[in-house]
Amino acid sequence: MAEQAWQATVLTLFPGMFPGPLGESLAGKSLKEGIWALKTLDIRQFARDKHRTVDDVPLGGGVGMVLKPDVVAAALDHVADAPGPRIYLTPRGRVLDQPLVRELAAADGAVFLCGRYEGVDQRVIDLAGMMEVSIGDFILSGGEVAALTIMDSVVRLLPGVIGKEASHHEESFETGLLEPSLYTHPRNWNGIEAPEILASGHHGRIAEWRAGEARRETRKRRPDLWERYLRAQAQENEAKE
Repeated sequence: MAEQAWQATVLTLFPGMFPGPLGESLAGKSLKEGIWALKTLDIRQFARDKHRTVDDVPLGGGVGMVLKPDVVAAALDHVADAPGPRIYLTPRGRVLDQPLVRELAAADGAVFLCGRYEGVDQRVIDLAGMMEVSIGDFILSGGEVAALTIMDSVVRLLPGVIGKEASHHEESFETGLLEPSLYTHPRNWNGIEAPEILASGHHGRIAEWRAGEARRETRKRRPDLWERYLRAQAQENEAKE
């Protein structure tokens, strides 16, 4: 068991959605082993009327409903001692990337606020100083799937979850590039040969080939990422001069 588990605290209207897929495979195994821990809190229990109302119509008009600030604030107060940054999942937030994942993995945990309906009253987000995070330019029904996505990306970086720690550094985005194409046995499948270099046994040449493939694939598939990589390399070279 880890000396101190990474603590995920989730505020949601649907606690039954957790741990969901994170109860399986390596994430589920590490959860049972105590490498990370999960606590869910039902936002609805902080409603103040007999109907357990958690939302209201938006001020100024408009479609949908908005989660009430007093209810959400009470839920946040209840987990005031939970470790880590307070994260609100929203399309308006900072887009999740690997540097942010590493930052969260280095913390003691994180508190995730899962919005529903049209969202959460901005006043409680501002008052709590929440970090607003998006997992991409698309809309989900609520923040739960986004929270699971972030938790999965973080948990796999925790010591002891994945056996070969060095493998993290070879994955997409860790170096600023996409991972090169992967191959396994048989070398000839359906008449298609895997690259000959991979069977050469020359680890140095294989590493060079993979680095070149990573650059080629990133330039081809993700021009935006490639430009960002070039800028980072240029800045690094300037710092060395």
